Amino acid sequence: MLPFRLVYDDDYDLDLGDHVFPSRKYRLIRERLLELGIATPADFLSPLPPPEETLRLVHGEGWLRRLFNGTLSYQEVARLEIPYSRRMVQATRLAAGGTILASRLALADGIGFNIGGGFHHAFADHGEGFCALNDVAIALRLLLKEGAIERAMVVDCDVHQGNGTATLFASDPRVFTFSIHQLNNYPAVKPPSDIDVNLEDGVGDEEYLDQLLAHYVPALREHQPQLVIYLAGADPYYQDELGGLALTMNGLRNRDRLVIETALRRGARVAVTLAGGYAFLVQDTVTIHVNTVKAAAEALHAVRSSPARG
Repeated sequence: MLPFRLVYDDDYDLDLGDHVFPSRKYRLIRERLLELGIATPADFLSPLPPPEETLRLVHGEGWLRRLFNGTLSYQEVARLEIPYSRRMVQATRLAAGGTILASRLALADGIGFNIGGGFHHAFADHGEGFCALNDVAIALRLLLKEGAIERAMVVDCDVHQGNGTATLFASDPRVFTFSIHQLNNYPAVKPPSDIDVNLEDGVGDEEYLDQLLAHYVPALREHQPQLVIYLAGADPYYQDELGGLALTMNGLRNRDRLVIETALRRGARVAVTLAGGYAFLVQDTVTIHVNTVKAAAEALHAVRSSPARG
């Protein structure tokens, strides 16, 4: 049994069919974790879709009404880059509930893990880049409103910059946004995060980890977050269809361990979301995400078995 709980629902699958976004990966990750004996059925919890009142902490009334009523314009659907369906709406709403639940679990257990989420391209009044609702922002706004936390940090390691999240928290000093991503990639316009680490094409394991360490640790020390929401994108992988970096599976697993263990040792709790992953072979994407679960368990074990370091 894992030392933390996993949040998952069969309805995370947007049922996109032959689409570059392999939403079936969520089901395949759960199956792989069970097959390998990494997790048991008891480790999984199902989220509830948040009420509209919670979604309105981030998203405008007009966007939510059109999204839920099926009245998005052609341009709005084109900007999403995924087909509109009721199932898509249910999946993205459940993902938001999953990140809320994973964040609550993190505060209780040290780590909470959403096998989904990380939809960082969603803005207050529109969605784009496969993202209709910004689950990360929704979870943080809710916890801040409730007083469960006072300071948080978003650590976005997807290959694409988190433009929606950066915009939503641009004027909120309680949430520090950190993004390390490929510069010459989507989105074309990158609103500034508190820290953006812009990587050139083809960056591999060593340079990536050096850049991450150099910028991430000082940011943690400065902001001192109580909660880190980590977007553990699989798309910096060298065989990713939508990425142009060159990380190996081992490099990605080292990245995960670095982000999670460093935050835990600084006294933060960590909620993990999966964000992107578009490898030519979907099984590679699944392996990378499963490795993130392994890295999280290793990090939590290491912290619990040795004294904290400053």
